[in-house]
Amino acid sequence: METKVVHVETKSSSVQDADTLGIDDEMLLMMSERIPEFAATMASARRASKFEHGLTNWEAFKLYPKAILFSFVLSLAIIMEGYDTSLLGSFYAYPVFAQRFGVLADNGTYQVTSKWQSGLQNGTQVGQILGLMIAGLIADRFGYKKTMLGALICITAFIFLLFFAQNIGMLFAGEVLCGLPWGAFQTLTTTYAAEVSPTILRPYLTTYVNLCWVTGQFISTGVLRSLLGRTDEWAWRIPYAIQWVWPVPIIIGVLFAPESPWWLVRHGRSEEAIRSLRSLTSSRRDSMGYSMEDTVAMMLVTNTQEELSREGVSYWDCLRGVNLRRTEIVCCVWMIQVFCGVWYGGNVVYFLQQVGFTSDQSFDFGLGTNAIGWLGTVCSWFIMQRVGRRTLYVSGLAIMFTMLCLVGFMGIPSHPSSAISYASAAMMLIFVFTYDLTVGPVGYCLVSEIPSTRLRIKSTVLARNSYNIASIIANFLNPPILNPTAWNLGGKGGFIWAAFCLLSFIWCFFRLPEPKDRSPAELDVLFEKKISARKFSGMRVNPFRADNFAITAEDAEGK
Repeated sequence: METKVVHVETKSSSVQDADTLGIDDEMLLMMSERIPEFAATMASARRASKFEHGLTNWEAFKLYPKAILFSFVLSLAIIMEGYDTSLLGSFYAYPVFAQRFGVLADNGTYQVTSKWQSGLQNGTQVGQILGLMIAGLIADRFGYKKTMLGALICITAFIFLLFFAQNIGMLFAGEVLCGLPWGAFQTLTTTYAAEVSPTILRPYLTTYVNLCWVTGQFISTGVLRSLLGRTDEWAWRIPYAIQWVWPVPIIIGVLFAPESPWWLVRHGRSEEAIRSLRSLTSSRRDSMGYSMEDTVAMMLVTNTQEELSREGVSYWDCLRGVNLRRTEIVCCVWMIQVFCGVWYGGNVVYFLQQVGFTSDQSFDFGLGTNAIGWLGTVCSWFIMQRVGRRTLYVSGLAIMFTMLCLVGFMGIPSHPSSAISYASAAMMLIFVFTYDLTVGPVGYCLVSEIPSTRLRIKSTVLARNSYNIASIIANFLNPPILNPTAWNLGGKGGFIWAAFCLLSFIWCFFRLPEPKDRSPAELDVLFEKKISARKFSGMRVNPFRADNFAITAEDAEGK
């Protein structure tokens, strides 16, 4: 069947003049040769895009209840990561753990040395970096389900090393090995959530990953607080053993979960993608006007355009052409989750002990802080849909910068009063709430939305590894700031992190775009046209026209 391609005339290359910009005729010709019944497929893709943009929150929840359920189940794996990373940081302030693995400091307390604090946390980051790279390769080839199952089996085995640790060296080895599956969880949960949900549900399902992280931290602090009265080795072994609670129910959920339809389309398995969508949607789909065939057509058109405009799906392809800008954005977004100062503000239990709080007081305050953070993540679901990702992210950085400066000024007195200590604690509380309302959850959403669909897994891997590298820097920097055996800066450390937070704010203002309500195909067009980050939200995109891929300014509607 011969497919006719309509000639496209590009009036101007200036978006500011509101002229329509189309991709060149050569791309349209290549797409028409690659996609059978090109015009009909484009029409189906256009119908699917129009339907998806017309969905309300309630309609999307009714249409995709199983997608929400399966995404929630897979994301539970992040609870384990949030639990253990918080556990490790809180253990430094835990008397029994510090006595077992630390040394006697000059102030008469037992402390895990600053070097070992950095070493243990960086061991986890190294494991996660390796796990992410491996998971990216395996998931692209074998799919999300098989990769997730393998990671869950590995974490079940590696926990034994932490539980039976006899010395701090064994703890280090356990943290490195556990980091491997944790790295896999970091990329698989976020990208799976983005690929099984429609545009309107992406903020909820991707930021739910952050909620799982906060939940893990909350459980960790609660477990340690409940065991604070114990003086035997079970005070720190029981918290490690609790990690075995999670893998079995998650494995059961993964076995029943369908494979990502986007992954199936990328591998030429469109019929299986339709069956996957059937498993992800409810029986109300026909009465609601939803077409699985049209949705797969939209995925096929998007995947074909990305495939033709880029050479492959390797890590190197993430750093070439238009993808370089997209990779820069996702990497910086996740690095900013560290450089905003959360390593300092989030380590509230240990911080409070260094400014005069008792163990009971600091852990009680830590529980309250985690609860506030959990509430902040839930609130972000509703605010993000109204104000968008960019506004919320940039505003959060501005508030956190202010809090860090205030903590820094209150840390100047060498012997702060109890009033100043409580004021510092209050600033930390506001800092954590702001982080979990803005930068924390929004980062997960941005990382899942910005990359192209073909490079989503690889881009997420590079972004999370950027986060891990930033974490290694923070793990070397933050312990000496707070540790009484090292720099012992206390509240004055806020000034150091405020400088990093300010640099993060400046980058976001000029480089962070707004992907709110944009489909993957629409984002492809915006990035291909090199639209400025601050102009993303003011552009209309119509990527599923059979004769042209066009982008117009907001005021050009009707021309």
